[in-house]
Formats: sequence, structure tokens, C-alpha cells
Amino acid sequence: MKQYLWNFLVWLDQGLNVVFMGGCPDETVSSRAGKAARKGKKWGCVLCRVLDVVDKNHCEKSIEWCHRHREPHS
Repeated sequence: MKQYLWNFLVWLDQGLNVVFMGGCPDETVSSRAGKAARKGKKWGCVLCRVLDVVDKNHCEKSIEWCHRHREPHS
């Protein structure tokens, strides 16, 4: 049951990214927030700070480079 709940939450997170942010279907909101924070966008910085309370560097650890938005790693 624990794995089912985790899978459901990831699915919901990815779905919210697609519906509200126009993101890749396999990317989470945390990944998008991490990318936005790297670019200095306020919403990304704020969301990442909130998530840092639960899991330090959550957004950075969550960044995924989907094919449509691929950026080179530095």
C-alpha cells in the first residue's frame, strides 16, 4: 500500500506539472521549480525554500532534463 500511495503522489505531481505549467509529462513540479530557481525566478526560489524544510536541496535533487527542455549540465 505504501508503494501505491507513493506512485499515486508522483503521478499527481507530474500531472499538475502538465496541466498547470505545460511541462513534460514525466517531470515533477519540484523539477520545474528547481530549474526556475536556477534562473532566479521568484516562484521557483520560494517553492524550493519551502520544500527545503522537508527535504534539503529537494528541488536540485529533483531536476530532470526531458527531451523537450534539455539543457546541458555544467
